[in-house]
Amino acid sequence: MTERNIQIESVGRLAVEDQGVEIVERKGLGHPDSICDGIAESVSRVLSNLYRERVGDVLHYNTDETQLVAGSAAPAFGGGEMLEPIYVLIVGRATKHYVTDDGIEHDLPVDSVALEAARDYLRETIPELEVGTDIVIDVRLGEGSGDLKDVFGEDGQVPMANDTSFGVGHAPLTETERIVLEAEQALNGRYAAKNPEVGPDIKIMGKREGDRIDLTVAVAMVDAYVEDMAAYQRAVDDVQTFVTDLAEGYTDREVHVEVNTADDYDEGAIYLTTTGTSAEMGDDGSVGRGNRSNGLITPNRPMSMEATSGKNPVNHIGKIYNLLSTEIAHTVVDEVDGIRDLRVRLLSQIGRPIDQPHVADVELVTESEVEVGDIEEDIAAIVDRELAAVTDITDRVIDGELRTF
Repeated sequence: MTERNIQIESVGRLAVEDQGVEIVERKGLGHPDSICDGIAESVSRVLSNLYRERVGDVLHYNTDETQLVAGSAAPAFGGGEMLEPIYVLIVGRATKHYVTDDGIEHDLPVDSVALEAARDYLRETIPELEVGTDIVIDVRLGEGSGDLKDVFGEDGQVPMANDTSFGVGHAPLTETERIVLEAEQALNGRYAAKNPEVGPDIKIMGKREGDRIDLTVAVAMVDAYVEDMAAYQRAVDDVQTFVTDLAEGYTDREVHVEVNTADDYDEGAIYLTTTGTSAEMGDDGSVGRGNRSNGLITPNRPMSMEATSGKNPVNHIGKIYNLLSTEIAHTVVDEVDGIRDLRVRLLSQIGRPIDQPHVADVELVTESEVEVGDIEEDIAAIVDRELAAVTDITDRVIDGELRTF
């Protein structure tokens, strides 16, 4: 092993699975905050590929400040209409002019590829949104620095950390965490494919109190596929049944599911939308205000406040260390027996190689018959191995293999 600063300790607390109260949240793909995350990350990947194709390396950029301003709509059974478009501003920094070592100058079409990436993402994720009319996209990317080759680790060198910051990851997922994550993904996947009335703006809040799990599900129903109030009620009931069945497949605990709890059928106040997202109804959005890089919001766990989506995948710690710490946590739990609960914190120091964190801190709760000393060496070896391969994260992010929200 190398001389990386890896610290491993047992902590005197209950594993999250054993705590009395647990809260878990996921904002689905069509939530305004997730829309911003998705656009920012799509633009990030496209810019990375543009730079690699044109100049051979990923250049300086960040698109993690993307914002959404809500529009307004008039939903109606059988199909309503947009009244005021949603507005998205892609904002950040990007290198637009670059001179390669052989003296060739490159003017790079950053704004146009960013717009195209955002439009493609929206068409795929929120098909009921008419891009250009229901939603308007603008780009304001300031000029990035084109002279960061040393920082970015040219010629096979490991890149230097762009900031003094940290990332956090944990494993394994609790039953509640897995249910919340899998339920949203299933609703936005196989369920919506057969039930088009279910829009992509799905938010799930899970609360486990003892051995009872309560799931509060908010689903933006698409009006064009809902003919009347009876059809709406059936759609809500069907979602409740689906989520209940899914959750019971992951736990033996008591499960209760409620859907669209703010509805008032007597008053006709229901969660009906024209586009399938609350962004049409006054809900604004911003990168980093929703899910963490593991796809969840977990107040029972330590979390980094860094936005992962849209950050440069070469040396931006807010992206790399959040993703890497999560990868390390799951890898350790998969390869080492006897771990009940594990948390990884990676702290960088600006200008230091990203494979040499200021500290890699592993905190764990073991099974009752396991001592930390019995598995400490194995854990340290895995952490060391994963840190040595930190630059793999860059390629996996650009290839779309790793989730950032």
